[in-house]
Amino acid sequence: MSQELSKEPVFDGIGYEPSPYSLSLFTSSKTDYDSTVFENANQDRNKKILVVCTEDKYLTTENGKKFSTGNHPVETFVPLLHLQAAGFEADIFTPTGKPVQLEMWAMPSEDDAVKGIYAKYKPQLEKPHSLQEFAAGRMEADCDYVAVFMPGGHGALISLPFNEDLKKVIDWVISSKKYMMAICHGPAELLAAALNEEPGNYHYKDYKINSFPDVVDDQLPEIGYLPGPLSWHYCKKLKDLGVVFLNNDVKGAFHADRKLLTGDSPMAANGFGKMCAETLLKQ
Repeated sequence: MSQELSKEPVFDGIGYEPSPYSLSLFTSSKTDYDSTVFENANQDRNKKILVVCTEDKYLTTENGKKFSTGNHPVETFVPLLHLQAAGFEADIFTPTGKPVQLEMWAMPSEDDAVKGIYAKYKPQLEKPHSLQEFAAGRMEADCDYVAVFMPGGHGALISLPFNEDLKKVIDWVISSKKYMMAICHGPAELLAAALNEEPGNYHYKDYKINSFPDVVDDQLPEIGYLPGPLSWHYCKKLKDLGVVFLNNDVKGAFHADRKLLTGDSPMAANGFGKMCAETLLKQ
């Protein structure tokens, strides 16, 4: 069936969405979310998750064509489902408070659990908190953020890796000994931790992670998932800073190294989400 589908990316008037062929390979109408019940769920509603999302929709590729992207809905909402089941609500942030951009072409249309939590957070997605204002306020809040979560999607590559306010938030996470959670392309945002740092002084040096590898990104234009090659490679930049990658493919792997929790792709969203929830509950 997929062999008969077009490998040409689909123009949306500004940029390109993935081809029908690539969507048949990498998206599904339902997820593998397994509705895990956490017997020791958190009861303190003051303890929350800070979710860093992108407000950028179009990623310019090397040939000048724009990829219509954002945050991947499976990578965003399946982990949030597990965190919610574990008793942790979320506050959604974007760099300046503009609406969250989602890769709606990857929304699992027949997954009631994902559609339910999407509806729950839709008001926040449309009017999120401002990372800029939060950082300017010395990370003051009316709640106790126990972790920061950075979902993937190629939208995570556009501006957040170079965002000074995100750098301040990551520094706050490190100094406060909070957890950092990132999946797929989300770990690209850890590059912000290197801004204005001396060479060799990168906090996540020698940390081991699972993430979406550069070698797979390089293959995506061939099937029309991307309209052109990426103009830069985030894994290479993280490797140059000393980060150790555990995978060079995507099979749903996830890993915990100290207070950094990572996963490799949408296939990891269920296991990654459970790992994050269980880790926070143990803490």
